[in-house]
Amino acid sequence: MYDLGSYFKFDLNRAIANNENIIKGEKFRITVLTERLVRLEYNENGIFEDRPTELAWYRNFPKVNFRVEQDSNNLRISTRYFVLDYLKEKNFSGGKVSPTSNLKISIVGTDKVWYYGHPEIRNYGASAYKLSNDKNKRIQKSLYSLDGFASIDDSNSCIILENGEFKRREQNSIDIYVFLYNRDFFYCLSDYFNLTGYPQMIPRYALGNWWTKNEFYSEFDISHLISKFESSNIPISTIILNKWYTNDSFYLGELYKDPRTIINYMHAKNIKVGLSIDDPVVFMRKSSSYEVLKKYVAVDRNGNIPFNLFDARTIDAYLKLIIHPLDNMGVDFYDIKTFNKNDLRRLMILKHFLYYDTFKNINKRPLISAHNSTVAAHRYSVLYAGNSLVSWDTLKNIPTFNSSAANIGVSFWSHDIGGTGGGVEDSELFTRFVQLGTFSPILRLGSDAGKYYKREPWKWGTKTEIITTNFLNLRHELIPYIYTEAYKYHKYGKPLIEPLYYRYPEFYDDAVYSNEYLFGTSFLVSPIITKKDYVMNRVIHKLFIPEGTWYGFFTGKKYAGNKRYVSFYKDDEYPVFVKEGAIIPLAHNKGNDTSVPENLELQIFPGASNTYSIYEDDGTTNAYLNGKYVITNIEFAYKKNDYKVTVLPVDGKVGVIPKNRNYKIRFRNTKPAKQVFTYIDSTPTSNNCYRDGTDLIIEVNNVPTTSQFTVICRGDDIEIDAIRIINEDIVSIISDLPIKTVVKQRIDDIMFSKKYSLKRKRIEIRKLANGKDYLERKYIDLFLKLLEYINEL
Repeated sequence: MYDLGSYFKFDLNRAIANNENIIKGEKFRITVLTERLVRLEYNENGIFEDRPTELAWYRNFPKVNFRVEQDSNNLRISTRYFVLDYLKEKNFSGGKVSPTSNLKISIVGTDKVWYYGHPEIRNYGASAYKLSNDKNKRIQKSLYSLDGFASIDDSNSCIILENGEFKRREQNSIDIYVFLYNRDFFYCLSDYFNLTGYPQMIPRYALGNWWTKNEFYSEFDISHLISKFESSNIPISTIILNKWYTNDSFYLGELYKDPRTIINYMHAKNIKVGLSIDDPVVFMRKSSSYEVLKKYVAVDRNGNIPFNLFDARTIDAYLKLIIHPLDNMGVDFYDIKTFNKNDLRRLMILKHFLYYDTFKNINKRPLISAHNSTVAAHRYSVLYAGNSLVSWDTLKNIPTFNSSAANIGVSFWSHDIGGTGGGVEDSELFTRFVQLGTFSPILRLGSDAGKYYKREPWKWGTKTEIITTNFLNLRHELIPYIYTEAYKYHKYGKPLIEPLYYRYPEFYDDAVYSNEYLFGTSFLVSPIITKKDYVMNRVIHKLFIPEGTWYGFFTGKKYAGNKRYVSFYKDDEYPVFVKEGAIIPLAHNKGNDTSVPENLELQIFPGASNTYSIYEDDGTTNAYLNGKYVITNIEFAYKKNDYKVTVLPVDGKVGVIPKNRNYKIRFRNTKPAKQVFTYIDSTPTSNNCYRDGTDLIIEVNNVPTTSQFTVICRGDDIEIDAIRIINEDIVSIISDLPIKTVVKQRIDDIMFSKKYSLKRKRIEIRKLANGKDYLERKYIDLFLKLLEYINEL
C-alpha cells in the first residue's frame, strides 16, 4: 500500500462500531449509534462495511441504552426516541416503497413513521452546489425536517483505506443512516458531527475582508491595489490571485519574475495569499509539469497523464511536484476554481487531499475555498457559491441560502459581494451587499475581470465610499466576536448562522420575514434586499423581533420582542439587533492586522445580566488542537442604578494573547454615572471616562491579561430608555424632504393629530395638493403610504 504520509492516515478502529450497539443477521446489520441515530445495512451475501467512507469516519460511539425484542421473524429495537420494526432477513423495501415496507421506524410520541425509500417531502433542504435564482437548484436534502427525521444514503459512497486512499465500493449493499430526533434538531447535528467529524477552526484571517478579481495582476498592480486600500483606510486580509499560470502550468514563476518577493510583500502587509487552481483532470504533453510528472506516473495511450484521484501515487506526485513548490513560495491557501460539475465526488476528493496535506506544516492552518461537493461539506473550510449575476435578485437569495446551510451543519459560505458579473453596477445595490457581507460568515469582494466592475469602494461616489468603508472596517473590528462564534461551531457544532424558523416555524415560507437570521449568539440580522423609496430616500422595511428585549446595534433603540415592526432605513443604516445584556468584543488593530488585539473594546448593552467568553488562539497554526488557546470570561452584572463588568483572568495557555491589554468599555444607552470605579485585581486604577453620544465610555490601559479587571458605574437610573418610536422615523423623513418648512409643520400636525381619524388624515393630506402651499403628487402619495404604516402599529 502506497504511503501518502501520516497526515492522510486513518485510524480504522475509530470507524468500527461498538459491538454492543450492533444487531446482526445473515443479510442485515443494524447499528444503534445513539438514541436518535441508527445505521441500516443490507447485503444478500452478508458483507458489511467497517471502513470509513466519504461520509462516515467515526462510528465508535459509546454503548447506547436500547431495548431489543425479537423472534425468528421479527425484530423490534426501541429507544427513548424511536421504535424500529423489521421483518428479519428481508430486503428493507420488500419491493415496494410504502409504510408497509419490511422496515419502518416510528418516532416515539408522534404519528411520524420513516420507512426505506420515504420521500421525506417535509425536509427543509439546505444550500446546495451554488447560488441560483431558481430555488429548486439552490437546495439539496438536509437533516432538518418537520417530520423530525432525515436519512442519508451512504450506499454508493467511496471507502477510505488506512493510508488515506479513496476506493470505490465493490459490493451491492444498502447502507443508510437515519436521524430520528423529533424536535431536538441540535442533538441531531451533534450526532451528525460525531459521525462525520467536527469542523476544524477556520484561520482567523479568513474572517476579514477578501479580495479577488478574475484578471491578471502584475507585481505593480498588486502593490498599487494594496496602496489604494491603505490610503482609503480599508483593511484587507486576503487576496486571491486568479490568473497566475499559463499553458496548463501550475508554476507561479511563469508570470511573476520573483513570486517569493511579491508574496513576502503581501505578507509584510498582513495579507494572506490564495491561488485559484483547476482540477487538471489530465496533464497534456504541452504542460510544463508533464516532463516531471511522467517520471512518477504512467501516461495513457495518447501520451497524456490522467489525474487519477483514486491512485495514491498520482496524488502524491501532484502534491509534491506541483502544490508543495507553491507552498514553499509562501502561498497560504487554494481556491478551486474549475472542475467537472457533473462529478462532485471528484471535487470532494481533491478538496480532501489539499486540505489535509496542509497538516504537513504544523505552523499552517488549513483553508480551502471551493464549491460545495455536498458530502460532509463542513469538513473543508469555506464554500464558494459560484458566479452570480449583479442583481437585486441575487442579493435577495443570499440570506436564506446562507441560513439554510445550518440544516446540514455548514456555516462558511462565501459569495461575490456585489455579484460576479453581468447586470448593472448600482451604488445602492453594492452598499447593501457590503452591509450584508459584514454580518455573514465570509466577506468576499469579488467579480469578473473588467474595469467597470466596481468592487473598490473608492470607485464609487463619496457617499457610497464612506458607507462601505465604515462597514468594511466594522467587519475587521467584529473578528473577536465572529472567531469566538466560530469556535463554538468547531467545539459544539453550533452553526454560525441560524434561520429564524428554528424558533418560529411559521416564518419558513413567509415572504417578509424568512430572510432574517441569527448571527452567532448575540446578533439578529434582518437583511435589506429591496430598493429604497426614492421620494423619502429610505427603504421601507418590515421586520420581526424575537421574544425578549432587543436593541438596535447601531442606534441603541430598544425593541420589545415577539412583535412585528416597520422601519425606514437610509443608505448608511442597517437593521442589526442584539439581545439585552449583550457583550460584543471588538478589535482595534492597525491596518490589515487580524491577529489577537491588544486594543479591545467591549460593547455592553443594558437590560439584563450576562456572561460572554472570548475564545482566542494564535489564529494561524494548529497549536489549538494541543490546547494552546485561551478563554477570557466576561461577566456583566446589571442593575438600573449599578453596572458592573468583570473581565476575569485568562484561562488557558498564557502567551497566546498580549500580556497587557488596553480596554475600552462602552456602555450603550447610558447616562453620565455619578461614580466610576476601576480595579486591577483589588487595586484601584486610573481611568478615562467620557461620553460619546448616548454611550458612556471608560478606558483603562495596560491591564495584565492574567489579572482580574473590574469596572463599576453607579448613578440614579443611568440607563437611557431609548424606546423605538415610529413617530421619530416619520419626523426624520419629513425633515429631510425638500419642501417648504411651513408645509412640513402642516404635515406634522396632520400625521400626528390625536383628534383626526385615519380617514380624516387622508383627506387633509390630499388637500395639500391645492392652495398656495402646493405639494407635489409624489409627496402626497408618500404620506398616504406612511399613514398606512402608522395605522398598522
